[in-house]
Amino acid sequence: MAMSGGKEDGSPMMEMNTTPLIDVMLCLLIMFIMSIPVATHSIDIDLPVATPPTDTPPPIDPVKNKIVLTQDSKIMWNGTQIDQGRLVQTLEATTRMNPEPELQFQPEPEASYDLSAQVLQVIKASAVTKFGFVGNEQFATFGK
Repeated sequence: MAMSGGKEDGSPMMEMNTTPLIDVMLCLLIMFIMSIPVATHSIDIDLPVATPPTDTPPPIDPVKNKIVLTQDSKIMWNGTQIDQGRLVQTLEATTRMNPEPELQFQPEPEASYDLSAQVLQVIKASAVTKFGFVGNEQFATFGK
């Protein structure tokens, strides 16, 4: 910014110098902003208490266990619904048992073929030695 000392003819400057006024206004603005109380509006909400998930494994029968795939893509272990991660853990537990229990695989007629392939891959990867397909008689005639 350039400063002017007046006109060339030696007459005094008649305009008001607003720079100090602006400085004082900015200082007052900052002081007012700092003096405003903090907004402490709060709404009390009663949140539900989280219950820890029950990680109880499905029961393992020491003689034979049955995996059923339902038509709504659920994996059932002896009638208890499990996911693929729990299936892997359960199969590993059965392979450590002595003697190893028999594992039966029975998909429902309208079960997902993709889910069947995934579960069979999990069973194969778990190195189960006693494995069998049950309920194949329902598919004895094609298009029934």
